[in-house]
Amino acid sequence: MTGADGGTDGWEIEAYFDGACPLCVREMALLRRLDRGGRIRFVDIAAPGFDAAATGIPWQDLMDRIHGRLPDGRVVEGVEVFRRIYAALGWPRLVAATRLPGVRQALDVAYRLFARNRLRLTGRCDDGACARHPAQPKRVA
Repeated sequence: MTGADGGTDGWEIEAYFDGACPLCVREMALLRRLDRGGRIRFVDIAAPGFDAAATGIPWQDLMDRIHGRLPDGRVVEGVEVFRRIYAALGWPRLVAATRLPGVRQALDVAYRLFARNRLRLTGRCDDGACARHPAQPKRVA
């Protein structure tokens, strides 16, 4: 996590996302293009070889909602991950707006509703992903 000099190699958040989710992939691709400073580490939890146990975050939790890890090791989840990403991109006004009373609560509720229905909304229940959701799929080396 830290560089040879004890720093964090300049990253501000490590974002865990579902690379098998078409919407998630598009959003992370856009954020990756906008991250010209390399401040965000993107980790695809659907990639071959990904091991949820190595993160210390249970697979079920990673699938239930987006998670991120800060350079100091703290884990954030839900809308707070996006706030940290937007802050890393240099958008402090957007971050501040998402923390306004009422706005914060509305975003939290909207995200929870989306996260709860994400697989169905992105057509992934048709491919059996909803049935696999409770356990991390086995990866073949």
